[in-house]
Amino acid sequence: MTNEKLNELLTPLVIDLGLEFVGIEFSPSRGSSLLRVFIDAPERPVTIDDCERVSREISALMDVNDPIEGHYTLEVSSPGIDRPLFTVEHFTRFIGSEAKLNVALPIDGRHRFQGLIKGVEGDRIHLDQDGKDVHIAHANIVKAKLVPDYVALGFGAAPKKNEHLGARKRAPKHK
Repeated sequence: MTNEKLNELLTPLVIDLGLEFVGIEFSPSRGSSLLRVFIDAPERPVTIDDCERVSREISALMDVNDPIEGHYTLEVSSPGIDRPLFTVEHFTRFIGSEAKLNVALPIDGRHRFQGLIKGVEGDRIHLDQDGKDVHIAHANIVKAKLVPDYVALGFGAAPKKNEHLGARKRAPKHK
């Protein structure tokens, strides 16, 4: 089953539980595939209870519909601070944030990009990659996620004034 079909099957279930369906990552394999479902909660953090409730409901739905051949593991998770971006609407919602993404077809010889989301026009994402405006068709994006701002989250120190990255301060020479 394609990701699109799984999205169509799971989205209404998650919405009916009062949560946001963010998207899925499906990694098929011969032994045991992995289906990871990302959910979010409006106006509050996702709880373990949310994940357990969604997991139970998805398991029941999957047992009835049986959309995945063979064995698979189901994981239900919040999107986390490095939130995956699946839809054009996700990119629109996070304009002004930094994102990392991989594309299927290279753009100017590149498959990987990281930069500020400047805007969205139709199905094209505008990214500032090292000061250059790059336009990427959403259909060309294989994987995308936000890059956490650890300083804003309180996990890192802000750079000091007049201190350049990589520059080391030398101790004064004594005579």
